[in-house]
Amino acid sequence: MSQFNYLNEINSLATMDGPITRGPLQRWAKKGCNENINPSLSNSFKNHSNINISSCNQSLQKLSISANQSCNNSALSNNKTPTRNENKKGKKTPSKTKSPGHSTTPTPNKASKTPNKADRFIPSRSNSNYDLCHYMLSRDDDKSEETPQTAAGEAIGRALNDTEPGRLLQYTCKAPAAPEGYQNRLRVVYSQTKVPSSVKCNTRYIPQAPDRILDAPEILDDYYLNLVDWSASNILAVALGNSVYLWNAGTGQIEQLLTLEGAETVCSVGWVQGGGSHLAVGTSMATVELWDCEKIKRLRVMDGHSGRVGSLAWNMYIVSSGARDGHIVHHDVRQRDHAVANIHGHTQEICGLKWSPDGRYLASGGNDNLLNIWPIAQGQHYSQPQHILSFNQHLAAVKGLAWCPWSAGILASGGGTADRTIRLWNISTGSNLNTVDTKSQVCSIVWSTHYKELISGHGYAHNQLIIWKYPTMSRVAELSGHMARVLHLALSPDGTTVLSAGADETLRLWKCFMLDPSKKKEPTDAKAAKSLLNLNSLIR
Repeated sequence: MSQFNYLNEINSLATMDGPITRGPLQRWAKKGCNENINPSLSNSFKNHSNINISSCNQSLQKLSISANQSCNNSALSNNKTPTRNENKKGKKTPSKTKSPGHSTTPTPNKASKTPNKADRFIPSRSNSNYDLCHYMLSRDDDKSEETPQTAAGEAIGRALNDTEPGRLLQYTCKAPAAPEGYQNRLRVVYSQTKVPSSVKCNTRYIPQAPDRILDAPEILDDYYLNLVDWSASNILAVALGNSVYLWNAGTGQIEQLLTLEGAETVCSVGWVQGGGSHLAVGTSMATVELWDCEKIKRLRVMDGHSGRVGSLAWNMYIVSSGARDGHIVHHDVRQRDHAVANIHGHTQEICGLKWSPDGRYLASGGNDNLLNIWPIAQGQHYSQPQHILSFNQHLAAVKGLAWCPWSAGILASGGGTADRTIRLWNISTGSNLNTVDTKSQVCSIVWSTHYKELISGHGYAHNQLIIWKYPTMSRVAELSGHMARVLHLALSPDGTTVLSAGADETLRLWKCFMLDPSKKKEPTDAKAAKSLLNLNSLIR
């Protein structure tokens, strides 16, 4: 019998369209039903103490079905099941489990005193109009049927000059201009941090191709020689084999200065400072010749070396020469006895020699991987150097030497194939400021007079020119075009053009230091105009 009761109970629970027979009554029905409860039914229910749980569930189901017809029977469905009791505080506690011989007595209903916590609200589905909801969701927007919210949004949009109804804010193409003389006091607070110089937009255009290409036949492919120099008078001197040629960069005129006899070759050339017409020429016969280029005349021949003279440097009326014998000789061109000093600081050939712009230091680099600095104090004789600074950080011959024209005491040096580095030195403190690996043989270095940059010429393995930013030594540009290593570099008097001489027997002119149009300034007096012709001019 119990199995049929169970099936009937399942069927009643699964019925969806019938009346709700289980669960508590609504609040409005609960109050009236509790007052008119039939005491005879409750007393008879209490007397049946031996009723089992299944029969109790069946009777409760029947009483709940008749609850819609009689409030007396519906009150019985509000009673709690006999398996749970309620303590004085209103908390539910499980009933104690008893033996099969004992019976369970139901707890009298307390709904009239305290509300039932299990009561819940079930909305009536008959009140929902699905046709109306479907119409409201699927209908198109009609301007004739406007809600108050839509009308308010359009009014605000018209007040803000909005183009679309209902939109409160809209991006415009450009903000209105501030009134004349307006100053934003919050500009300092909300201004951006300063952008690094490496990220700033560079308006200067650096051509990747040379401006002009000149032929240089029979130029010697020798790393230790210095065969090109550009004077302050805009005259370029180039040594080709045993001859020296002069090229006027302004007019394009070419003139042959000299030709050595026999098997002699020209190993170095150097213009006098200050825009003069005198040119020093070092030969393979260990001599230094002094020529007047205006008169095309040799003035004198100066000796003092036992090997070829591969490097020359001028300091006013003193011309210093470095040779394969490792000696440096200072020649005073004003005196009959020209050799005023003979310095021994290298054990192998000297391939780099440069005087500082202020004439206080002489830098020499040799094939013995040494970089030596020779200080000369004011009023001191050249034969008595105060002390010598020697640096041995390079791992190959040091040929590329260049003094910074706008920062005193800063020197750049470059090493050969086994070293491939460019090092920046502070001669005042003797410290190495920066070192960069160029991945190529460093043949020559030149500083820019307009920008805080320097350019280097390289040999194996890339045969290119690289522009570096000072002092970070980050690459600004790479200039390629030579088919062989770039042996020599020279800077034009105006500081805008760099000439490179390669072992491919070509001379290439690169306009890599042209003035930025946004930063270009015209000289305001004669002194500033004169400084443009000076290699020691400051950065603008």
